[in-house]
Amino acid sequence: MSIDYAAQILEGSPRAAARLISWLEDEDPRAYEWMPKIYPHTGRAYIIGITGAPGAGKSTLTDKLARVIRKSGLKVGIIAVDPSSPFTGGALLGDRVRMSELSNDPEIYIRSMATRGFLGGMAKATGDVVRVLDALGKDIILIETVGVGQDEIDIIGIADTTCLVMVPGLGDAIQSMKAGIMEIADIFLINKSDKQGADQLCSEVCSRLDIDSQIKTTVWTPLVTKAVAVEDIGIEELWQAIETHRRHLFDSGRFQEKRRDRIYQETLRMIHNELFRVVREHLQQDGKLDSAVEDIMSRKIDPYTLMREIVSEWLSIPQLKKEAS
Repeated sequence: MSIDYAAQILEGSPRAAARLISWLEDEDPRAYEWMPKIYPHTGRAYIIGITGAPGAGKSTLTDKLARVIRKSGLKVGIIAVDPSSPFTGGALLGDRVRMSELSNDPEIYIRSMATRGFLGGMAKATGDVVRVLDALGKDIILIETVGVGQDEIDIIGIADTTCLVMVPGLGDAIQSMKAGIMEIADIFLINKSDKQGADQLCSEVCSRLDIDSQIKTTVWTPLVTKAVAVEDIGIEELWQAIETHRRHLFDSGRFQEKRRDRIYQETLRMIHNELFRVVREHLQQDGKLDSAVEDIMSRKIDPYTLMREIVSEWLSIPQLKKEAS
């Protein structure tokens, strides 16, 4: 008898969720049999992104924050994105080991995911995994990104509230002055604030935010908080800041706007990924790609013309056919 994974996930089965997530990570076609069935039951969880440079203490912070959230009776899902093992392709660091105590709580689900070469601090299947945990009944989903510094901006495409973790001594003050990294955060957390330079870092971030508020009109001014996560200091205050941002999103109507933008981008990304998968498999099966690479290497054809030819062949777009000819 076949297993109804959708029904089991909606009933709260962590084992069924784990199986479906593994299929999603492996791009197994079986995953896409069940995702449409759980999708109508998603959209209820609130998603919090924890991002920042390596060494900022994101794992410890995520662990401590999950404990605080559980005190309010909310169910928590944790997605810990790790670098990929060069040998197995799996998660290299394995945050579930560092959060082992949380696994004893049946209302907390932890999943480590490997980036598998996907840039931007996220794994390719992160958005789908969020939906699985949402359908599993989790109220809050924490996403701890891999820690790639300035390029770690993909989290804003998934999270409702993004928390940027900074620590003194890692050059964060310089990084915070650059475009991109400053714009992704709804909340700035100065972790390890008992160390020298924490007050200076906090002042520099606040000054930058003040300058930004004068240059451009924003509906939300990011909050700045301090913590020493390893000692459970400042975690309650961080949760309060997240709740403040959450209320702002709902009261201002930005919550629905962000969700609409997310669905728009996710839909485009899913179409792109599926088209790429189908074309890639076709080219690899009949050897056309290997032959094309040899032609490019020998300069018999350029990659730009080849790209147009392949796209025009698959999509039959007149303009592309004209350009390829």
